[in-house]
Amino acid sequence: MSIAANAAGMRTMRAPLTAQDRTIPAERLGLLQPTDPAIGIEAIRRRYEEDGYVWLKGLLPRAEVIDFRRWVFSHLAETGLLATGHDFALGIAAAEGVDWSLADRRLMSIVRAAAYEGFCAQPPLVRFMDAFLQGISYLHKRKLMRYTRPGTATATPAHYDLVYLRGGTSRLVTAWIPIGDVPVEMGGLVYLEGSHAIGRGMEAEFRRRSGDLPPEDQISAYNSHMAEGGWISKDLPDMAERFDTRWLATDYEAGDVVLHSPYMIHAATTNRDPAGCLRLSTDIRFQNVDDEIDARWNNHWSLGDML
Repeated sequence: MSIAANAAGMRTMRAPLTAQDRTIPAERLGLLQPTDPAIGIEAIRRRYEEDGYVWLKGLLPRAEVIDFRRWVFSHLAETGLLATGHDFALGIAAAEGVDWSLADRRLMSIVRAAAYEGFCAQPPLVRFMDAFLQGISYLHKRKLMRYTRPGTATATPAHYDLVYLRGGTSRLVTAWIPIGDVPVEMGGLVYLEGSHAIGRGMEAEFRRRSGDLPPEDQISAYNSHMAEGGWISKDLPDMAERFDTRWLATDYEAGDVVLHSPYMIHAATTNRDPAGCLRLSTDIRFQNVDDEIDARWNNHWSLGDML
């Protein structure tokens, strides 16, 4: 493990966590706490409400997640993204020669594929979400898949998800699924501890100030009252200092699923995997089918769709 199972263990991390060329100091890092799905749905729901997230260990069959990782990278291989001579499930990045235009087109094909739909709606996950949401769960059509190359500065800035889904219910749940093992060096999601309360406050302040905006701007992440792209900040160390809290990190494994509140502030860190592996993940949104649905999410994800 990159992080020992206690606070002192944070000093033994194999490499510092960075994002947007800023390093998060050790005193502003903490451990994401795992949850065994076997503890029962009521206990899981209580943890989610208290912490703003639950990191469900081994909810999905590990072998099937690895097989899907292999399938994705086999279809991206022709773009030059993968190093040759390796099992595609390893996801070892090529050093050069990527056709980025083709890679974008191929990714957009993959997120429209029946295989991807099946992965996101696989029975163990759907059964769990039905129970968690206490009804029939609805999976939004707009689903995102991300790959991140090692050695690049690419990292998702801090944000909370409701900014992008204001046109429907606030009773949303995001499922972030690592497609393969994602040790901390690979730049998985980090969560700002206790920030579901901070996000609620930010959203309440936005609604207070947005009465002068037209209706379409009141639900947009790109209106005059929001920061660029709907982000809260690109400076993760500053955020932790400002709110006197920590970023929670961990080693994720294939089969894990993290559920987080639409108000929970989260971000990604830089992929510094020493083996040169690509990070692959998907983030999808569930809600009760009887609640109001944001119609803007009734289309497949497209690059540059401004959501």
